[in-house]
Amino acid sequence: MRPKTTENEEKKAVEERRCVNCGKGIKTLFVQYSPGNIRLMKCENCKAVADPYIECEFMIILIDLILHKTKAYQHLLFNMLNLDAGDTKGLFLKSSFVYFLLDACRISLISNSRDDWDSSGSLLVSIWTCGKVLMDVLLGNFIFISVIVLGTRFLLDLSLDITRCKEIMLAILISSYFKLFLIAMMVWEFPSSVLFIIDIFVLSSNAVALRVVTELPTAGCLAVCFGAHAAKLFTDRWLLHLLSGATVRKMLLT
Repeated sequence: MRPKTTENEEKKAVEERRCVNCGKGIKTLFVQYSPGNIRLMKCENCKAVADPYIECEFMIILIDLILHKTKAYQHLLFNMLNLDAGDTKGLFLKSSFVYFLLDACRISLISNSRDDWDSSGSLLVSIWTCGKVLMDVLLGNFIFISVIVLGTRFLLDLSLDITRCKEIMLAILISSYFKLFLIAMMVWEFPSSVLFIIDIFVLSSNAVALRVVTELPTAGCLAVCFGAHAAKLFTDRWLLHLLSGATVRKMLLT
C-alpha cells in the first residue's frame, strides 16, 4: 500500500525545481526517453519552456551569469544547486571556505599595494600579518552578513527564519564567483583598479542573486547589497589603518 503524503510534502516536492521565466515550482524540468534524447517540459503557469539552459553548454550559462540575466541565476541557484532542498550544509560549508579564502587573498593584495611590512623576513611580523588578515576577514564579513540580514529583514520587510537566512547567504556566497579572478592577481601583476572592478561586479551579482532568491524589487536588493559592501569596505579600511598604525608604533619602539 502506498503511504499517504501530506500537503506540505507535496508542495515541497513541486518546488524542488523552478521555472526560470516566472519562478513557479515545477515537478520536473525534462523527460528523458533515452540517453541524449530528452524533451524539455513547459511551465503550467507561463506556458513557456521551464528551463532552456538544460540544453546549453556551461560557457553559455557563464556568459549569461556575467551579463546578470536573472534566468541564468534562476537556473544556477534552483535547478543546478537546488537551494530549495533541505540538505545544503555541505555546499554551504564549501562555499563559505572558498569565499573566506578569496577574501583573504583580496585583503592581502590591498596590504601589498600599501607596501606592507613583508620584506623584513621576520617570523613575528609574518605571524602578525596573517593574524591581521584573518581578523579583517572575520570582522569585515561579520559586518557584511549583519547588514545583509538586517537590510533584508527591515528595509525589504521580508520575514526570515534560519532556513531562509541560510538560503540567502548561500546565494550571496555563490554569486560572489567574480572573486575567483583574485587568484590571477596573486600570480600576475595587475593595477589596483582591478580590485575595484571586481568589487563592483561582485556587488551587482549579489544584488541579482538576492532579487532572484527573495523575489523583491531590484532597487531594494541593490540598496541592501550596496550598504553591506560599503560597511564591509569601511571596516576593512578602518581596521587596516588601525592595525597598520599599531604595527608602525611597535616597530619604532623596537
